Amino acid sequence: MKLGLNLLNFGPGATPHRIKGWAQFAEDHGLHALMISDHVGVTPDVQAQYPAPFYDPFTTLAWIAGFTQSIELGTTVAILPYRHPLNLARVVSNLDQLSGGRFILGVGVGWAKQEFEALGIPFHRRGAIANEYLDVIRRYWTNDSITCNGQTVFTAPATIRKPHPPIWVGGSSDAAMRRAVLFGDAWHPIRIRLSWIKDALPRLEAIADREGRPVPAFCPRIKLQLTNSELTEGERVAGTGSLHQIRRDLDELRALGAQYVVFDTYHGNPETTAHPERDQAMISTIVNQFRKAL
Repeated sequence: MKLGLNLLNFGPGATPHRIKGWAQFAEDHGLHALMISDHVGVTPDVQAQYPAPFYDPFTTLAWIAGFTQSIELGTTVAILPYRHPLNLARVVSNLDQLSGGRFILGVGVGWAKQEFEALGIPFHRRGAIANEYLDVIRRYWTNDSITCNGQTVFTAPATIRKPHPPIWVGGSSDAAMRRAVLFGDAWHPIRIRLSWIKDALPRLEAIADREGRPVPAFCPRIKLQLTNSELTEGERVAGTGSLHQIRRDLDELRALGAQYVVFDTYHGNPETTAHPERDQAMISTIVNQFRKAL
């Protein structure tokens, strides 16, 4: 099981200096993936949770690709309806080339209704749009040219990863799991409870069986919060609690077949983005403990 990090690209602590420091920290500590969240228009509903400045994930990851060597780079998650699929497919194929084949495209349908309105995109159609766009993106990556709206579009440069960069599909609904089965290489739920995921994984398998498709990989993103004492199990999400509880969560996720687990250190207080030292120490402790248990 590989470990990744959700790099915080928003809030008062989001500066080029700190973003670069986090990227170097992740690679130096042997994490396997560095992933970034996505918003295009920081409308009031976005600002309330993820305040500006909000660095664009694709621009930021292209920059990070230039000073990292081995860590995989990706989105957790890019909001599919926000960008034309030809543009998104081309940006990602460029990034995959420029990073030496290290890109992961994590995608979702989005939740910020005001942001959709600002972009002129129908919020109620976001699921259908996501499915349409994923179909275009997959065809773009696996053909020298495709037809889009009656026009031939050439797709070079090709991606380095074959048949294409991994697509991780976020979301916890049955519709999201079906999207992962039909279009994705992995299902990427976030903020999970282990009791819930143990019920959800058989549903994912049943959906794949109905669609006649392979079961996508399981690559969750979990909250990471180390506490001095154990938390009550019934109220606890995976990745939070004592060191013993977090180690047990990682062991259980590995036993459930997780290929990657992405750590998310953000707990709703944007001021903490300006002081990464405590979170970095926490990650170091947990990664070292996890490796000792292997």
